[in-house]
Amino acid sequence: MAEEKKSRLEATKDYIGELRNEMRKVSWPNRKQVEGTTAVVIFSVFAFAAYFEVVDTVLTRGVKGILSYFTK
Repeated sequence: MAEEKKSRLEATKDYIGELRNEMRKVSWPNRKQVEGTTAVVIFSVFAFAAYFEVVDTVLTRGVKGILSYFTK
C-alpha cells in the first residue's frame, strides 16, 4: 500500500514537471492578436446568427404555405 502511494506521488510529480516544461514551450499571443481574433469571432457569431435567422424564416414560411395549401 505504501509503495503504491509512493508510486502515485512520483507519477504526480513527474506529470507536474512535464506540464511545466511544456507550458514554457507555449507561444502565447500578444494583446493585439487576441483583440483581432476576438473581433473576428464576434463578427462571425453575428453573421451566422443572421444567416440562420433568414434560413429559419424562409423555411417556416415555406412549410406554413405548404400546410395551408393542403389543409384548404
